[in-house]
Formats: sequence, structure tokens, C-alpha cells
Amino acid sequence: MSNIKVFEEKKIRTQWNANEEDWYFSVVDVIAVLTDSPRPRKYWNALKTKLKQEGSQLSQDVGQLKLQSSDGKHYLTDVLNTKGILRLIQSIPSPKAEPFKMWLAQIGNDRLDEIADPQKAFERGVELYRAKGYTEGWITERLKGIEIRKKLTDEWKDKGVKTSLEFAILTDEMTKAWSGMSVKEYKAVKNLKKENLRDNMTDIELTLNQLAEVMTTAISKESNPQSFSENKSIARRGGNIARNTREDIEKELGKSIISPLNAQDKDLLEIKNNNEDEEN
Repeated sequence: MSNIKVFEEKKIRTQWNANEEDWYFSVVDVIAVLTDSPRPRKYWNALKTKLKQEGSQLSQDVGQLKLQSSDGKHYLTDVLNTKGILRLIQSIPSPKAEPFKMWLAQIGNDRLDEIADPQKAFERGVELYRAKGYTEGWITERLKGIEIRKKLTDEWKDKGVKTSLEFAILTDEMTKAWSGMSVKEYKAVKNLKKENLRDNMTDIELTLNQLAEVMTTAISKESNPQSFSENKSIARRGGNIARNTREDIEKELGKSIISPLNAQDKDLLEIKNNNEDEEN
């Protein structure tokens, strides 16, 4: 999902990465805001060269996404995720640095106080899902999944996965392995378009997806893949373990656990015991 965000009346092009659950920001747009430079692209090219010469990790974290330009066309544009933008700010002397950090926090991305107190991130997530009407049991499972997902994406980054496309491919391989469907096909079953697939899973689906991610992370750490092809193979292996579990569950229940239910049926996404059903 792409979007335009505004800081001090200046537009910053952004794009949401559902797999990483993070925003990506146009580096040139951020530099234009921080420096007021009439030629932010030239400023960025010089800074990027300097960072590469210094061996900065930031230069390795830069990705590219097709973002819409002022002429209405889409061009490949250097982007950084929220953590990368925070590092970028440290490389640019600007009186706007602190206000910009506050702006990042306000749009709900990488809130700086969560670095010191991760519990705040958990509490914020709980309140967000409660406000949307999800049940307490489902919320617990979903937040557990967010933590598991982050461990997996961190592992992929450590093994050289960088672009959003690569993350999407690996996620697709893992999802196909355990569910029998690509992410796109899975979304179609649930009648979804741009919505986050995990936010529309039942608690059983979430659990199986988490199992696939946990096993993919564990296998990757043990196997130490050296190429993207090896990462894909490991994603399938992790998904296959969850697939075996899914097949056992379906054999026991006598039906498929891949559900057409989505977030419009929030009360039905969680399995409840008889007492809970009576209370409701």
C-alpha cells in the first residue's frame, strides 16, 4: 500500500510492506525535508557515496521501490524502512531531526520509547486490535505471531535478504508449502485485496502460520543458507512441517482448516469453549 505523508507541509512518499509490517520512506523526500536542499537527489548521492566509503550499514540497507513521481509516472526510488530512516537522521545535521523523529512516532511506526520499553509496543498492539473488535484470545495469538514474524524477518536479513520483493517471495514459498496456496490465492479464499492476511486468519490458521515461521527460522539458523535459492528451499521446508501438522488436524476434525472467514467475522475467528459460547 502506497501513501503520501506530510511533514511541515512537505510530502513524503511512503509504501507499506505487509510482510515486514513496516513503512518504507523515499530517502530523497526525507532529505528534502531535513535539509531544505533545492537539489536533494544530489545531496543524497554525495551522502550515499560517503556512507559506502565509511562502510556504513545504512548504505547496505537501502532498497528500491517504484514510487510515483511529480509527472505521474512510477520510477525506482531509493527507500529505507523506519529504522533506516532513524539512522539516516543521525547522518544529517539538521535542526529538524528531533521534530522529524517525533513525526515518525506520531504516525505509529517505530515509536522511539518502545526501544527502551518494548512492553509499550505490546500494549499499543492490544489496544489497536481491541478497538477493531477482535476477541482477547485472538489478540493474544496475533501478537505472539508478530513477535515470531519479526524473528523470521531478522533471520532473513542476516542471511542477505534485502528487498521487499525477496521477502514476499520467501513468504509466498512458505505459505504455499503449509497451506497449499500462494498468499494471493489465500487472500482470494478470504475475499481480501490489500488487507493483511494474518489479520484475517482464524486462531488455528495463525498457529499453523506461526509454526511454519518458527521452523523456517530454526532451520535457517542451523543450515546457514548462502544464497536466495537456499533461503527459498528452507522456507519450503519450514512450511512443510506446518503442512504435516495441518493435515493431521484436518484428519482429526474431518474438514479443512483453511477458512473463508475474515475480519468481518471477528467473533468467529477464535475457537471458544462451551462456557464462553453460553456467556456470549
